Amino acid sequence: MAQQQRARLATVLGLVVATAAYLPGCALADCLELEGSLTQGGLIWGTVPSGSHVTLDGETLDVLQEGTTVAGFGRDAAATAELVVDDGAAVCRQTLQIAPREYAVQRVQGVPQKTVTPPPEQLERIRRERALVNAAKAQRLQRPDLLQSALAGFQWPTVGLISGVYGSQRYYNGAAGNPHYGVDVAVPTGTAVRAPAAGFVTLAEPDLFYSGGTVILDHGFGVSSALLHMSKITVEVGQEVNTGDVIGEVGATGRATGAHLDWRMNWRNHRIDPQLLAPPMPKP
Repeated sequence: MAQQQRARLATVLGLVVATAAYLPGCALADCLELEGSLTQGGLIWGTVPSGSHVTLDGETLDVLQEGTTVAGFGRDAAATAELVVDDGAAVCRQTLQIAPREYAVQRVQGVPQKTVTPPPEQLERIRRERALVNAAKAQRLQRPDLLQSALAGFQWPTVGLISGVYGSQRYYNGAAGNPHYGVDVAVPTGTAVRAPAAGFVTLAEPDLFYSGGTVILDHGFGVSSALLHMSKITVEVGQEVNTGDVIGEVGATGRATGAHLDWRMNWRNHRIDPQLLAPPMPKP
């Protein structure tokens, strides 16, 4: 990674260095330095000796051929996690301190009641669409080039006012809903949506019940982006895109009260915060 890019990541995300507990004869100097955001909703990554076995709280992590490993933390991640690196000659352990966050409460009025409490005749459609989305996110494409490109720097898929943030608890028409797991950018219908990083299209659906026009991009090894509420989709499943490629247009489809783009990200089954990976929002 270029020195300038490393400096930006250290400034925007903060360089994470965790304390290590060494077993006798540990051959891993300083165990492991991690880049990214060691916080609820954060994504972290680092380099271990090639061929190492790495676990986080007992879950085996992917290790790319050149040693890159990546992991993420959900909205309500615990305060600590144990990272274990076994290079075949020695074992090193780190206790990661995961920073807690305070989440905003948002009250959204004017949402059609049929989308707050879906009518019975829509339940089968919702189940079918949820299965499509889950299958797309579960593909975990083994593409080191895509993941390395993504970790080099995400960009905003559209530029505008940030109108909703990750983790916030929403009340729809006065009733508590699920937490919001993305970042919303309010821009007019028809505004171009661009790939936030290189990826492989695993879902391109024009009209899902909740999220409307939806595209999911696999960035490799469990890291994925979902772009929601789009009015137009210009990519197809199986298509590969580069950072900045146009993939569609902003809309107000699905459960939306106005035109905006909802950008969400996952690491495996953990919902992570895209805003922690993006640079400061440019001025429109």
